Amino acid sequence: MVNWTYLLLVLLNVDLIFGVELTFELYDNAKDCFYELIEKNTSVTLEYQVVTGGQYDVDVIMHGPNGHPLYQQQKSQFDSHTFVAPESGAYAVCFSNEFSTFSHKVVYMDFQVGEEKPLPSVGEHITVMTLMESSSLDIHKKLSIVNDFQTHHRLREATSRKRAEDLNQTVFWWCFTETCVILFTMIGQVLVVRNFFSDNRSVRSGGRKF
Repeated sequence: MVNWTYLLLVLLNVDLIFGVELTFELYDNAKDCFYELIEKNTSVTLEYQVVTGGQYDVDVIMHGPNGHPLYQQQKSQFDSHTFVAPESGAYAVCFSNEFSTFSHKVVYMDFQVGEEKPLPSVGEHITVMTLMESSSLDIHKKLSIVNDFQTHHRLREATSRKRAEDLNQTVFWWCFTETCVILFTMIGQVLVVRNFFSDNRSVRSGGRKF
């Protein structure tokens, strides 16, 4: 059996040290929360997607340092939310699968805090950037966009592959059940017809002996 969590971690090249982008397994009747210390007036973007499992939906809620909910969705498959931190402190993002009794899910989360760090020796310029530095910065931005597109395409590919495998398994068991029903029906018909002719032979032979 394929370990989807491990496969997605390899495909997405997740950087778990900074906790910016990760894929995790959310078990049935479970709730997982992630915490991040965020300074006031910092731009924050939360993006998530249910990759596999059940109806591909989870409950999501984000709490601020004061415990008040800043974002909340129920049975959501995917979404993106951007906001500015109103105060400094620990922010919590919780994913809940408590409404599911038997299906666990794999969830992808991208939690971006603040602006991306500038390139070394490029973002610290006081004077006008040279043509080479400007080109390097432009290439860096385009590569970041390409990386985001690749991540989303990998997620879609993994989701589509899992859906196709589930459909293939459903079709297999449906065909297997139909085949068994046909075989049992055929064997039953043969036995009934055979028993019918056996009864006729017994009646005829009994009449001659009498």
